[in-house]
Amino acid sequence: MINWDEFDHIHVIRKLKHILASWWNVDTVFTDERGYLKGFDKAKLNFVNPGVAHLLQKDAALDNLAETVSKTLEDLRLSENRYSVRKWDLAGFDIGVFPIWIDNDLVGAVVSLGFFKEGGPQRVAEVRERFAAFGTSNDVIEVSLAKMRVLDEEDRSKFVSLVELTSQEIVTLHLEITQREDRIRELNKELGSRYKYDSMIGKSKPMQALYSLLDKIQNADSTVLVQGDNGTGKELIAKAIHFNSARKDKPFMIANCGAIPEGLLESELFGHMKGSFTGAIANKKGLFEAAHTGTFFLDEIGEMPAQMQVRLLRVLQEGTFTPVGSTEQRKVDVRVIAATNRNLREMVDAGTFREDLYYRLNVINIRVPPLRERKEDIPLLAEHFLVKEAEKGGPKKILTKRALEKLYDYAWPGNVRELQNEIERIVVLSGTETKLTADMLSPKILEIGEKSKVQGARVHGKLKDALEELEREMIKEGLRRTGWNKSKLAKELGISRAGLIMKVEKYGLDKRRLAK
Repeated sequence: MINWDEFDHIHVIRKLKHILASWWNVDTVFTDERGYLKGFDKAKLNFVNPGVAHLLQKDAALDNLAETVSKTLEDLRLSENRYSVRKWDLAGFDIGVFPIWIDNDLVGAVVSLGFFKEGGPQRVAEVRERFAAFGTSNDVIEVSLAKMRVLDEEDRSKFVSLVELTSQEIVTLHLEITQREDRIRELNKELGSRYKYDSMIGKSKPMQALYSLLDKIQNADSTVLVQGDNGTGKELIAKAIHFNSARKDKPFMIANCGAIPEGLLESELFGHMKGSFTGAIANKKGLFEAAHTGTFFLDEIGEMPAQMQVRLLRVLQEGTFTPVGSTEQRKVDVRVIAATNRNLREMVDAGTFREDLYYRLNVINIRVPPLRERKEDIPLLAEHFLVKEAEKGGPKKILTKRALEKLYDYAWPGNVRELQNEIERIVVLSGTETKLTADMLSPKILEIGEKSKVQGARVHGKLKDALEELEREMIKEGLRRTGWNKSKLAKELGISRAGLIMKVEKYGLDKRRLAK
């Protein structure tokens, strides 16, 4: 199934269309195998030729174009010609019809409009008459005719090369998307039935294993150490543990050990007495005392100073503490859940974290998988964040397939939090658009995919250089995709195996060279 809406968002296809428009004032569209325009919005035409744009606003013209393209494709199928440049009788100007073949099936065409293969006053008069018949204003007609170029033999050769490249890019993109969808389906096979656990979302195997572990510790009262990268949702896990335990109706307190200044941390955790230090104008209850009978979540435990580690160990072992400025011990019943993005075992070996505290915290260890290890959860998470954004007001927005693929390609060093921020950003910047396309994503996400994909090839400078650059990137990407199967790739590219081998040598794409 071809996703026609995606093509105008592909870097190379946009560039090729731009070259056709800037060099010869030619507009390019896509059709299915019946000749009907696809990925086409009458309300958002951005054509270089206003007369062609006006014509394609008319249903009669669209139907006639479909009939013309359909007949041309049938002729090409029978003749085995690569393309056809012919007159569009209804409009009076010429069009180029370039078929799109995928796995030997004719699925559509790239159609370029608005030029002359042969010129002359008669052709100009004919176009003027046809445009007028469709109600085109005289001003638009004159501007349109002034833009229409006569393509001589040399121009036509370049023109054909560019449009054929556009067709090849569509085939490459389709194969790439198909392989991606197959991979995603494979990733989603045999996943567990649960896609949510409290506020956590995910149906991947790592998340199913996490849910199972959380189920097992619901009725336990042991200390828990949650380890994971920044942005993976460690606080959500702490809340899930608390609100599914026997303490769910009791206090849930949070302290970020890295955010509280060292001089204030002791007072924050254990409280202080009036007059115990400058500014202590009243007795203050600490977070441990406030969490009595409930759960205390100590985030970024790896940032806790050595002196405070000793005091925390006493609370964990004996359930007692002493407020700052007091001599009276107080007893508390608190379940502690600690979290860190640091490797505490390495810190113990380095002497920066107490070994006895590490073992006291690490009774139950929960590792939160980073997003890069559960990418099959990205659609669920993205949809969840899109719903949350819609709840703020405004229409519900959707990600295009191509945009979702870009999200898959990215490594997400900031994990789920970074994904949430990206969705919020793209929703805001999309304005009134309800369809969120790949080109709206952050540059850092787009650049990752562009570096290794043929869609990231540059098209600029002289035509020969641009075509060679595209050809090299297509062959390089194709060799990797097919596992260096030159016969298969030659068939995909429509050239002989010997021709492909020559090009591999020409561009220095020998497998041993790339491995260096």
